[in-house]
Amino acid sequence: MAGRAYLGYRGDDGATEYGGFFNPEMAALPTHVVDALHHGPQADQTLLELDGAAELLDDGYQQTENGYGHLAGGGFQVSVRTDMPGVTPGMWAWWFGWHGSETRRYKLWHPRAHASARWADGGGDGSYVGRTSLIEEYLGSAYLKGAIRFITPDQMGLPQSRIGDSVAVCARLGSSEVPVDIGWFVHHVRPTAEGAEMRSRFWMGGPYVGVRHGNLLANSLVRPVAARQLPDPRDLLVHCAQEMNHLAGFLPDLHARFG
Repeated sequence: MAGRAYLGYRGDDGATEYGGFFNPEMAALPTHVVDALHHGPQADQTLLELDGAAELLDDGYQQTENGYGHLAGGGFQVSVRTDMPGVTPGMWAWWFGWHGSETRRYKLWHPRAHASARWADGGGDGSYVGRTSLIEEYLGSAYLKGAIRFITPDQMGLPQSRIGDSVAVCARLGSSEVPVDIGWFVHHVRPTAEGAEMRSRFWMGGPYVGVRHGNLLANSLVRPVAARQLPDPRDLLVHCAQEMNHLAGFLPDLHARFG
């Protein structure tokens, strides 16, 4: 455990204005997520391809809103829907720019899995787009040190003109220890009659692995190594469902005080 950040709050970690929002008791997984886990891997034709990410902006729902499976072109895809009564899309845009500058804020999000967070640029609160968040967390029992580079929605094929009053948080996901990226994700938050819903999509492994600023030779060498370090898609599905549901439960109050 030497050199590894710790879970939870210790000592005076809670002695902040927002410390009272730390709650290690997390709700059970939503029924629709449990059903997806029981179903097991989905057929590739029912999963959203990365080059079709803009379909998230369409009205209605997709064939797989909750589930995971391997894609025909390699890699795997994970989908999770989170219902968030009383939450607005704007609250999530604020959260992504607020939590990354302080580990104690990051731990509010998933108290049983999040260990550390900081901005690679060393900066504080503000916009998250164009910045890289360096995080340490558990996915299942695997301890990961990640680098999340937030990008504009149009860089993932989601035109800003179609986003409207929703929010699309998009990023390239990789390692903070070596210059290798292993996937992409988007969290699309759109308003509903009760508040909002988040529809998360992850694309990992296979063709989504690459050396940062690398070349074809470097990519071909690193891909089989990186593939052995990918998270289990079930663990990723569970983690996303847990953290998004947990934070959504108190985000309106947190935003009212600090937003």
